[in-house]
This record gives sequence, C-alpha cells and structure tokens, in this order.
Amino acid sequence: MQMPMTPRPTVTRRSDRMRSVAMPPASLSRRAVLTSAAAGVGLAAVPSQLLALTQAGAEGLLNQLLAEINKVIADVEAGRKSETAAINDFRKLFVKYADTAFMAYYALGRDARSISKPKLREFTAAFQTYIANTYGSRFREFIGGTVTIKSTRKAGSDYQINASANLVGQAPFDVTFIVSDKSGQPRFYNIYIAGLNMLLTERDSIGQMMDRNGGNIDKTIAQLKAKS
Repeated sequence: MQMPMTPRPTVTRRSDRMRSVAMPPASLSRRAVLTSAAAGVGLAAVPSQLLALTQAGAEGLLNQLLAEINKVIADVEAGRKSETAAINDFRKLFVKYADTAFMAYYALGRDARSISKPKLREFTAAFQTYIANTYGSRFREFIGGTVTIKSTRKAGSDYQINASANLVGQAPFDVTFIVSDKSGQPRFYNIYIAGLNMLLTERDSIGQMMDRNGGNIDKTIAQLKAKS
C-alpha cells in the first residue's frame, strides 16, 4: 500500500505547465529560474564556485532532517510532547530544510514573471506556510517507522537521494529527495513520494487556483492563507 497521498487532478492551462508525473531531470531547469527567483524574493547572489555541493553535504542535510524528526518522535513517544506540538515542530522543520522560495516560484509558473516583486514576496510567504502545513505535518506518519537512505546520485549540480520508508501499517515505499545549494546552502527542493512528484502536484494546484481566480494573484494569496 502506498502512502495515502492522492495526486490532485490536472487540467490543461498554459503551455509552460508540465503534466507528466514521470521523474524529470533532477535540476528541473533550476538554473534558468533561480536568477529570477532570487531577484523576486530577495535571495542573496552567491558565486557559483562557492556552491560546490558534495554527496556528503547532500546526505548530511537529509540525515540532519531525519535526526530532528526522530527527536520530535522520541519526545512524543516518551510523553514529553503532545502530537499537536509535534506537528507544529514538523512544519518548522520543513521550512528549515526545504528551499520554499524556489518551490513557490516554480509552483506559480509563468505567472511569477508577470507580477511585481513585492507581490511575489507576498505569494512566497503565503505559499511557504501552506506547503509547510501540507507536507510538514505528514512527518507525523514517521512515528514508529524508519526512513533509510538507499543510494545517492549526482544529477547535474544537484543530488538525488533515494530512501526507503517503512511506516507502521504500510508496505515499504520509496521516497526521493532532490537537494541543491543554489539558495546559498543545502536544501531539498522536491520530494517524490511513491513516485508522486510534489513540485508538479503543487504547480497544478496553484495553476488551477489562478485559473479559478481569473489570474488574480491577490485572490490566490488569500486562498493559500485560508488553507494554512
């Protein structure tokens, strides 16, 4: 049985939206969009020679994340922390270890290039809260289970870390993290859960939201805040 995450329905919207959930190249045209994303959300420009991410650095990021998740779980199991408090901690961990600025820019698609920088920052803040609540809270499913790194491979300048999740009451399934340091430090910017591509799922979701709102970014931001 796969992790109970149902892909959102896809719609035909704009020619630049990707529809396949097959695993694309790990970089996801990251170089092409990061310059614009940095300008839009205020990321510091860092010389490329200082961003030589290594396999050890990529795996170290994931090991740190898993260690912090396990610490929260241990506190829950020992009665030192409620599950409600643990879910809040999991959301914070998602923000800490994920490149949510890139996720927001990618999810907005072509619309990210047509809105003002202040409005892009506002969208990014709302999206960060929304995606942390959506996926960070799912870390609670790790309680009683394990996530083990199986392999790591270099994909362009990024790293693809393949892991196996063994959760209580579920058959083992694959989880893949795509890690980069283009933001200035190692961060994961996409996750595949049992083959489901998080970035494409959210890009479809935001695209549908923008369509329903007639391309109005303010209404979309308000909807994201309502979902958080």
